[in-house]
Amino acid sequence: MNLIQAGSFLTLHYRLAGPDGTDFINTFAEKPATLTLGTGQLAPAIEAYLIGMAEGQRSLFELPAGQAFGDRNPDMLQRVRDSLLDSLSDEGAQYGVGDVVQFPTPDGSGAYAGLVREVGEGWMLFDFNHPLAGQPVSFEVQVIGVM
Repeated sequence: MNLIQAGSFLTLHYRLAGPDGTDFINTFAEKPATLTLGTGQLAPAIEAYLIGMAEGQRSLFELPAGQAFGDRNPDMLQRVRDSLLDSLSDEGAQYGVGDVVQFPTPDGSGAYAGLVREVGEGWMLFDFNHPLAGQPVSFEVQVIGVM
């Protein structure tokens, strides 16, 4: 029987839920996820719970506040000038409170997301914390395959 270890290639179903039980991600009703452990596809704290699990095993883990995605960091709230946002967005794009906006990484090789928290005169306040940062989460997993 194959056990999950660092670097394992996995096929699994998983469900990640916030403190109120609302699903953040749930693959149980759709195609299972495939990923390689240790490549950043799951938070390191969540990956640690997978180590040692076997094919066919199903488990539910309760992670305390901040363990899965860290504590909320007030430095991750940042004002972005409309002029900068316009230069990074599609022409004519408009955003409001609650919208999630993708920003390119400085080297252009990836992207990260920010949630609009407030709109001011010539700026928007973005929250770049993970939406579940500082919160307890439930992580349910069913391991289908380990390679």
